[in-house]
Amino acid sequence: MSHENLQRDEAAGRSALITTASYDVSLDVRTAADPDTPGYATRSVITFTAAEAGTSTFLDFIGSSVHSVQLNGKGLDVAEVVDGARIRLDNLQHENQVTVTATALYSRSGEGMHRFVDPADGRTYLYTQYEPADARRVFANFEQPDLKAAYTFHVTAPADWQVASNGAETARTALTSDPAAARWDFATTLPMSTYITTVLAGPYSKAEDRWQATLDDGTQLDVPLALYCRASMADSFDTAELFRLTKRGLDFFNRLFDVPYPWGKYDQAFVPEYNLGAMENPGLVTFTESYVFTSRATDAQYQGRANTLMHEMAHMWFGDLVTMQWWDDLWLKESFADYMGTLAVDRATDWDTAWVNFANKRKAWAYVQDQLPTTHPIVADIPDLEAAKQNFDGITYAKGASVLKQLVAYVGFDAFIAGSREYFRKHAYGNTTLADLLESLSAASGRDLSEWARAWLQTSSMSTLALETTPADGGALASAVVVQEAVDPVTGRQELRPHRLRIGSYDLNAAGALVRGDSEELDVTGNRTDVPGLAGRPRPALLLVNDDDLTYAKVRLDPASEATVLASLDRIADPMARALCWTALWNSARDGDAPAGRYVSAVAAFGPSETGIGVLLNILENACTAVERYTHAAQRPEVRASFLAAVSAELKRAAPGSDQQLAWARTLGTLSRHDRSALPLLKGLLDGSAAVAGLAVDAELRWHFWHALAANGQATDAELDAELARDTTASGRAGHATAAAARPDTEVKAAAWAAAVQGSSLSNQLLTATISGFTTAPAELLEPFVEPYFECLRDVWDVRSIEIASRIVRGLYPAGQDLADGMDPAGHPVLRRTDEWLEANAGAPGALRRIIVEQRDHLLRALTAQAAVVDSPTPVPPAH
Repeated sequence: MSHENLQRDEAAGRSALITTASYDVSLDVRTAADPDTPGYATRSVITFTAAEAGTSTFLDFIGSSVHSVQLNGKGLDVAEVVDGARIRLDNLQHENQVTVTATALYSRSGEGMHRFVDPADGRTYLYTQYEPADARRVFANFEQPDLKAAYTFHVTAPADWQVASNGAETARTALTSDPAAARWDFATTLPMSTYITTVLAGPYSKAEDRWQATLDDGTQLDVPLALYCRASMADSFDTAELFRLTKRGLDFFNRLFDVPYPWGKYDQAFVPEYNLGAMENPGLVTFTESYVFTSRATDAQYQGRANTLMHEMAHMWFGDLVTMQWWDDLWLKESFADYMGTLAVDRATDWDTAWVNFANKRKAWAYVQDQLPTTHPIVADIPDLEAAKQNFDGITYAKGASVLKQLVAYVGFDAFIAGSREYFRKHAYGNTTLADLLESLSAASGRDLSEWARAWLQTSSMSTLALETTPADGGALASAVVVQEAVDPVTGRQELRPHRLRIGSYDLNAAGALVRGDSEELDVTGNRTDVPGLAGRPRPALLLVNDDDLTYAKVRLDPASEATVLASLDRIADPMARALCWTALWNSARDGDAPAGRYVSAVAAFGPSETGIGVLLNILENACTAVERYTHAAQRPEVRASFLAAVSAELKRAAPGSDQQLAWARTLGTLSRHDRSALPLLKGLLDGSAAVAGLAVDAELRWHFWHALAANGQATDAELDAELARDTTASGRAGHATAAAARPDTEVKAAAWAAAVQGSSLSNQLLTATISGFTTAPAELLEPFVEPYFECLRDVWDVRSIEIASRIVRGLYPAGQDLADGMDPAGHPVLRRTDEWLEANAGAPGALRRIIVEQRDHLLRALTAQAAVVDSPTPVPPAH
């Protein structure tokens, strides 16, 4: 047996038996640049205690081979004690030391020690990524979050490389036996979990600075700072801005949490082919290098990067200093970091739209995830590591953060922070569960939060809130009632949650803008909650439930308010109120309550007036999805053509060089994958025969346009290869893979399928790029791959790593389907085939079934939306 999927009860049994003290880990990666060398030497020396002598436990290791295992000075028979991913340790003493020497494997999936060869200059780069349990791919260990220990790392690597780890470098020694290599020794860390240890090695470009501060209690802090990226990207590395944001964040969090930053130095590395946005390794945070903007980026992208930077910094306390005991309480770090990241951008940077973008983008992610059949409580049931891998989702991150925002509104910000500070002090370097946090927050707020936690953290799905109004004579309101619907789909019970929220009243002012004249703040606690403050008052043009976005719920606009929004959305002056109205319209389209074409028309009409670039990017992306997935096939060409014409016109009208202009250009490229009308313009922009004033057609935008041309059969191999020759970067290589696979040719599709499913040469980045191109095609071209998809699922899951398997299973699901006239959405052949597979594979791994169930639901939602009838007039901007 492989034993890779550690069970929760096994982890609990192991932590009850042993206590880990220290690791001394040595890695030798000096031959990493040799592509014929698949692995590297690894050695772990682990000291730990056992609660009872004579008992047994096991280590975790996934690699090429184990060479030796010594327990308390005695060599063990490797053939006898190594069983798949586990190394059995029998007859323990009270005090134990185990030494394991082995060969670990370099990765191309972003799991463990990832090896990347830069296509720009041929140089090799290494970095590690472990969450939730891939440290065992690099060194033997006890792989679970509650077995914390101190770590000392030693790395042998080429002497001209940069090498870093969690601790500060303490020595660098040239090897007399190998003058081209050196050994780096790093300071021993404070206690931490295995999954946040890390190593970075390669010819990285490095910048250095430091942050110094005197805290309110007189504590003086001096934290060395460093930034890393690949050498070929150094010219685009805006280190001054990143250091500025880092210092602001350290100022903010040290004062907010009142616990000095504990991890010594603060390095940040931007690395290639990264599976995540970032990872909170103490002392050496790793980020996707897509945050090093080599092409034109919008202000929203810069703000998004700042949010990620702050999110990871918040983890130094929430997650690293205090860590969840098991992955059930993953939210204890991710929800808090998501909330704190947005709070820090709002309070510690120059941006003033952090919460608007949170409402429009992050919460939208949560709303999508929370309406799937696989929805789960924020405090989730995570029986094993495969389930943990799938739970890094919108519920754990964005819903949890949204609920924390509601908690702040409920107990007050000061009480929330006071409770957090006590939580850090009481549990520093330890592991916790929900009960530990509630104890600290309840003590600080003076409220028993057990019922609040049950309603918000231990139930599934979301509430839907709507306002029912009864008119009186003279245009006044006789009454207003907030109606809450909240069925937990897991239990089937009504779960009416407590909401602290505002209802905003908006009317036109003398200048023609819709502005808030008043608001009602109230607690919504049951199915129906009266709003007495609105009774007897004139009916405003717009009544906005959850104004200022205090709570987490789907909001339905009342008919009069919806009519106002559809006629005058661009007149709403407040950015947050506009964002919430956009979300309400999008939810109606996704739910099939309103035709998708209505949402697309609203974006065409009011998008040009949207000043928030983050909101504009989001609604344009939604509109493209609405066109291609939620609009009935018979109406889609007309809806797409109308929207494409509006996008083309706005591209030319937008301010030259503006973020808005770039947003419209990207949307033009996306829509043109399925429509040829704008292809002459795209070709002209690529070859220089056409121009749009101020639009820089840089590498990223060029590949975006090539994707559209290729999908329409207007890009040859020679043209794509020539484009790759002018852009030899990693992103260029990915862009080429996408465009090449997008060509509407049966042989091209068959080759892309074979490379993704049968082959093993594609890295994680190139696999995703190839799948993206493959799926850019009409359903009839991909129909021959529907049955092979279902036939390959079990083999893919069994053979490939969970990261790669998840990308294949999710990305290749035949999602691009249309509803035939008169067809019941649930009766679509792909849905029926999916149901057959699920029934026949009831015993398949839970994580695999979860992906299939979710993809099925996305398709059902799309087909249901396609059934909505277009019966609404196209919104047009009012004259003003």
